[in-house]
Amino acid sequence: MTKNCYFLPMAAAPPRVVIIGFEGMQTLDVTGPAEVFAAASRSAGRTVYRVTVASIGGGERTTSSGLAVRTADLRAIRPHRRDTVVVAGGDDPPIRCAMTDPALLGWLGRAARVVHRVTSVCSGAFVLAAAGLLDGKRAATHWMACDELARWFPRVTVDRNAIFVRDGAVWTSAGVTTGIDMALAIVEDDVGRAVADDIAARLVLYMRRPGFQSQFSAALVAQTTGADALGPAIAWTRANLATADVDALARRAGLSLRTLHRRCLDRLATTPAKLLDKLRVEHARTLLATSELSAKALAAQCGFGNPTRMKRAFERELGIGPREYRVLHSRSPGPRLPLGGGAARALGRTAGA
Repeated sequence: MTKNCYFLPMAAAPPRVVIIGFEGMQTLDVTGPAEVFAAASRSAGRTVYRVTVASIGGGERTTSSGLAVRTADLRAIRPHRRDTVVVAGGDDPPIRCAMTDPALLGWLGRAARVVHRVTSVCSGAFVLAAAGLLDGKRAATHWMACDELARWFPRVTVDRNAIFVRDGAVWTSAGVTTGIDMALAIVEDDVGRAVADDIAARLVLYMRRPGFQSQFSAALVAQTTGADALGPAIAWTRANLATADVDALARRAGLSLRTLHRRCLDRLATTPAKLLDKLRVEHARTLLATSELSAKALAAQCGFGNPTRMKRAFERELGIGPREYRVLHSRSPGPRLPLGGGAARALGRTAGA
């Protein structure tokens, strides 16, 4: 007599992360996310992701720093529904080659219809855009390339403020190291915050930056050299926003008001007053998302003086007010404030994000 046989289903293989590179890819765009996803397994005590670096044709590829990376042939990889695809960035010539590679663009187009998420780091956004995957979506890229991305791909809404953006199943990050921040956010989404925080600690990251954090200060640092008096003056201003003003900025820079105005326009394409407002908005964004400070206390701490002035600055820089911004980005587990019309409209604009 035949006994009843029971077959236990085989455990599903861990999700796969396919990091797509090419000759001249930016080193950290590949190695940064790869280390985060690999560290997830060490933190969780189990295999969380299988990480594969691939390129069209496979074989050895050389990164921007001369590092040789062995890659699998992307054409032989069949996309699966649990995959995460990461497209690395690079300097202009490598990116232009990747953007015009029909095999790469074709693979991405097919994969996007199947996989769990498609992402890019830095100028990798240009490759996603060339494949048509950013049409009608918000996207981030390196601050130096925002204008070019918007000009080349007018159907893409370029977010010049965020260090990474999630729009549905498509994630894009800003310059270079922000790929690490995006990868940590993906791990948090998949496995939980405790694992993501542990990875950040293992990698000795100073802090985990949320996607809403601005690229603005990073851009200022890159645009002002050590020999430029604006650099130390801006650093002082960021540390003293509650009391800083245009006169104090000029004194710190050792410049007259007229020269300061001209230098800010030449170097930063903004006026000193607008520069201060941008720095204040940047700081206020982080406080809104990470603290329970009242609008009055927050406006005073950031140097706005009063909530009304802060609200005007937010609407000018971001298109929404501080209250709506807190509703969208606060990490607080407590009860949310009831949504007004502005907050509801802001949430509507980010539906699916």
